[in-house]
Amino acid sequence: MLRDLDCRNAKCPDGKSRLRLADAQGLYLEVLPNGGRYWRLKYRHGGVERRLALGVYPEVSLAQARQARDAARETLRHGVDPLAARREAKAAARVARATNFEAVAREWHSAWKAARTDHHAAYVLRRLEADVFPAIGGKPVSEITAPQLVAMAKRIESRGALDIARRALQTCSQVLRYAVAHGLAERNPAADIRPADVLTSRRRENYARIEPKELPELLRKMAVYEGSPYTRLALQLIALTFVRTTELIEAKWSEFDLDAAEWRVPASRMKMRQPHIVPLSTQAVDALRCLLELRNRSEFVFPGERDHERPMSNNTLLKALERLGYKHRMTGHGFRGLASTILHEQGWPHEHIELQLAHQERNKVSAAYNWATYLPERRRMLQAWADHLDALRKGATVLPFKAA
Repeated sequence: MLRDLDCRNAKCPDGKSRLRLADAQGLYLEVLPNGGRYWRLKYRHGGVERRLALGVYPEVSLAQARQARDAARETLRHGVDPLAARREAKAAARVARATNFEAVAREWHSAWKAARTDHHAAYVLRRLEADVFPAIGGKPVSEITAPQLVAMAKRIESRGALDIARRALQTCSQVLRYAVAHGLAERNPAADIRPADVLTSRRRENYARIEPKELPELLRKMAVYEGSPYTRLALQLIALTFVRTTELIEAKWSEFDLDAAEWRVPASRMKMRQPHIVPLSTQAVDALRCLLELRNRSEFVFPGERDHERPMSNNTLLKALERLGYKHRMTGHGFRGLASTILHEQGWPHEHIELQLAHQERNKVSAAYNWATYLPERRRMLQAWADHLDALRKGATVLPFKAA
């Protein structure tokens, strides 16, 4: 029988292709001229001699090789070929890897992302990789349970990311529905979970906004904001255009025609995957011409502070509003709510406002709208809105009026 010292000192003699050092019960160490040492088990099954690889020395020690030999011979005593059993186990492992949650989620994401913006699709994949895959990614998709999903969501919630926890559950439900539809699972356990039943309920702060009566003071504070001029002008433009924050900060100069006073946002950057026209008031054009004076070589209207090849950070406007004293009270999205409320109160037609907000209500009429519908009317509305904001900022008495 071999000793560990024999294994350590074993060398293949010059001129030989290999050296085999026998241990017992068919186990031997095969030594190659390049110094490699491999454990092998020689056995017979069905009258045919076979050899089974048991690992590489010294990663697999002599004691471990003997344990592997004993396990293989036990399999053989039950009439099963150890080599065939290993091949079947590897094949089963490959199938399991192909149908684990992460593999199915990536397959779902590849199909799902076609109808989404690149930005949104990348965000969803990042959240899966950061929060979901470490928890359940390696589990067979057919064996995922509701308690496992709850535990995953609670871990995310524990760091204060309640909204991300809710979205993680929603995304998992979509993946599991996909698995059911493709015969990879029999049911969707996420369907048994209501986020409100397992996650802490709290008032949403993402879209917080001030009351309309507080708007004049905010506008005056924005006008004298002492931070970056890019941030000050971004605040001004989001108030004038009430676009979504990402639509503003990722804007490129190629989208603007200042002479025509139009901003055409491509479908790839819109939430609803529809191109969008933003008529520009004289005040918005003036702000953009000021930005042109600041322009560097970046294609972005609002380049990042450190990397001009990337747009401004998504949190820049939120932090600016916090510096102005509106933490948890106002967000970039809040300007959309304010504009909608005030314009409706002033009597502007609902369909004009909704089109300008780039909302796509789920009915046949809205789903088929032309992106230039009501453009002259919307142009008048945005100019009236800009004039209204100017009057509020200057402190004039503003009387409500019925839109023409």
